[in-house]
Amino acid sequence: MAKFVVSYVVLSFFYSFQLSNAASTTHNVIKFGAKPDGKTDATQPFLKAWSAACRSAAPSTIYVPKGRYLLKAIVFRGPCKNKITVLIGGTLVAPTYYRALGNSGYWILFIKINRVSVFGGTLDAKGAGFWACRKYRQNCPVGARSITFNWANDILISGLTSINSQSAHLVINSCKKVVVRNVRTVAPDQSPNTDGIHVQGSTGVSITGSTLQTGDDCISIGPGTRNMLMSGIKCGPGHGISIGSLGKEFNEDGVENIMVTNSVFSGSDNGVRIKSWARPSKGFVRKVVYQNLIMKNVQNPIIIDQNYCPDNKGCPRQTSGVKISQVIYKNIQGTSATAEAVTFDCSPSNPCRRIRLQDIRLAYKNKAATSSCKNVGGTSAGVLMPESCV
Repeated sequence: MAKFVVSYVVLSFFYSFQLSNAASTTHNVIKFGAKPDGKTDATQPFLKAWSAACRSAAPSTIYVPKGRYLLKAIVFRGPCKNKITVLIGGTLVAPTYYRALGNSGYWILFIKINRVSVFGGTLDAKGAGFWACRKYRQNCPVGARSITFNWANDILISGLTSINSQSAHLVINSCKKVVVRNVRTVAPDQSPNTDGIHVQGSTGVSITGSTLQTGDDCISIGPGTRNMLMSGIKCGPGHGISIGSLGKEFNEDGVENIMVTNSVFSGSDNGVRIKSWARPSKGFVRKVVYQNLIMKNVQNPIIIDQNYCPDNKGCPRQTSGVKISQVIYKNIQGTSATAEAVTFDCSPSNPCRRIRLQDIRLAYKNKAATSSCKNVGGTSAGVLMPESCV
């Protein structure tokens, strides 16, 4: 068996991460003029509370009491002098008119910050108007991600609920050491591009104990992501946990050291998926472990698709340059919603290498499902249903 696992040395901070030295200064947004009525614009009071916390030499807490707080597009910018805890007891509400968030791509943005923790609360992005625009009109804005962390380190997000995002619910971009736990994302299964959590260009991300019900990927993993652990995930509806799509650009960073374990997929379009464009690329995916997973009526429980090319634009008659290797699928069981439960459609120019299947039990209508392999090499062991084609 391939002798590699996600680096627990690198990930060990997840289990020792603590908020030492309780915050000594509290900034209540109501004292800065915020009104919990869901109608009065609270953007400036929130920014004033952030400014006070950010310039404080002592650890600070920004406290949002119960109630509903209307926020327009807002940026919490660092660097700050000490760590900040954002404790949300209420609900942050976006404007009902979807164009009010503008065309920047974000609603709530944390940028260039270190040692920030966000606890509790609900984000209600009121995305229905934007989804309708995407479906019935042209000239729509790009869509706002509900909460984004850019160039942020030592981040903790715990107990947050995000509903009806215009675009992705939670985005982690170019970050180091991020812990996401007990988060819930909710959007209708037909809402476009409402990924639960998107991670890109980041190192040392842990997502645990979270329930992700979305119209797109429950978790999507973009280029440049390394040392990422996902455990105790409940996914569905949605498009599963996806590495990719990768390889859209030629000079693109790879994805490495990824683990998905002890998770359940219910009624999702995919279970665990690796997806790349059918285009030349320097990208790669390697050292990935999927283990102890349950599939419940999932369309594609296990899938590698290296021929992604929406509408056959930008890649006709090309093959993927993304190199996929050292991927383990271990103890995955349950039911497939389609006859073909395992699909490996790898690149003819860069075949998948060192793929390992062990103890796979996937049924379709109380019968053994089938598998399909193209351009893939590897090994298999244990009970295999469907029968391995690797």
